[in-house]
Amino acid sequence: MRFLQIIKKGMVWILKIFCRIFYVVVPVKDNSIVFMAYHGRGYLDNPKAIYEEMIKDPRFKNYQFYWILRHKKDCPSNAISVKYMSFRYLYVFARAKYWVVNCKLPQYIYKKKNQIYLQTWHGTPLKKLGHDIDVSADTKFYRSGLSQKEMLGTYDNDVAKYDYLISPNPFTTKVFPSAFHISPEKLIEIGYPRNDILSKQNTELIKTIKKTLNLPIDKKVILYAPTWRDNSFVTKGYTFELKADFKKWKKVLQDEYIVLFKPHYLIVNKIDSTYDQELNGFLYSVDADYDINYLYLISDILITDYSSVFFDYAILNRPIYFYMYDRNNYQHQLRGFYLDVDKDLPGKVYENENKMLEDVKTKNFDYQRLKEFNRKFNCFQDGQCSKKVIDKVFC
Repeated sequence: MRFLQIIKKGMVWILKIFCRIFYVVVPVKDNSIVFMAYHGRGYLDNPKAIYEEMIKDPRFKNYQFYWILRHKKDCPSNAISVKYMSFRYLYVFARAKYWVVNCKLPQYIYKKKNQIYLQTWHGTPLKKLGHDIDVSADTKFYRSGLSQKEMLGTYDNDVAKYDYLISPNPFTTKVFPSAFHISPEKLIEIGYPRNDILSKQNTELIKTIKKTLNLPIDKKVILYAPTWRDNSFVTKGYTFELKADFKKWKKVLQDEYIVLFKPHYLIVNKIDSTYDQELNGFLYSVDADYDINYLYLISDILITDYSSVFFDYAILNRPIYFYMYDRNNYQHQLRGFYLDVDKDLPGKVYENENKMLEDVKTKNFDYQRLKEFNRKFNCFQDGQCSKKVIDKVFC
């Protein structure tokens, strides 16, 4: 592992030198925009929402749009697909006037003074981020085994390039300067563009999504969307040990519900129990890179753990249950939280799934708690966030 780290650092150093020279000779094209979500994993998230608003706007009719993607099939028809980590990938970042990205860029990507970097990020934080993570000095981060200093360096390098960073709410506006060591002046407190679709629901779209996923129309849908754990990984990526007994879930809930299982996009292992024949017709697994906003729309209930998905899902005013079976370890050994999970979340926390399943079945949920949560965290989600971001950054 140590040898691989040395090789990787050497390659990054060589790339930095190459890109520094290369970027100087490539001129910026003013009417060009590059989009990327989750390191090219798909046509997704805030960059997708901003792009879709732009192509409807006559102010951008003469613009050239590029999407950085791992799979060309994901590219929208009005844009040019660029293969992630290809030579053209480097060229487009050197050439495009605007960058719209929701994840950290590699350190070897340089930004010129006449380029504008809009960092949309990808969620309101429950888990502590960046400089706010309080751990021992010998802690290693990510599957690459970065030290805390190296990990923070990846944040600092990227943040130094930002011209704008979207904040979805006043809470996040307070967190980001501490977590990212970013000047508050670079924050635009507007709300998340990706949530426009949740603020103005489309009945026909919901029917289409259910049909595409081959879901029964006579059952309500529970979306189970857990996140990854920092300390569970292999060379290829993060792994996830499923602690949900779906056979028990079926026994308790099958009369009224089906379950959609959506793993986090960083999870690389197959969850064997999701392929159990006994669960056919009750449990449906969804690809990790599937647009989760579509799953929000078709689900009647969300069950999650430490993922930020609940901030977005709350907009729908539907029940949210938190299954935190490893809460003590996660809270005190891995990340820590910005919020008091017993008081500030829009739903109850469960460490035992039996009680959670009972409450789901009996529809035991506090909607007043959800209403108060939305007042604090989703106050800007009015269905117009994409347009507001465009007007602020591009026009």
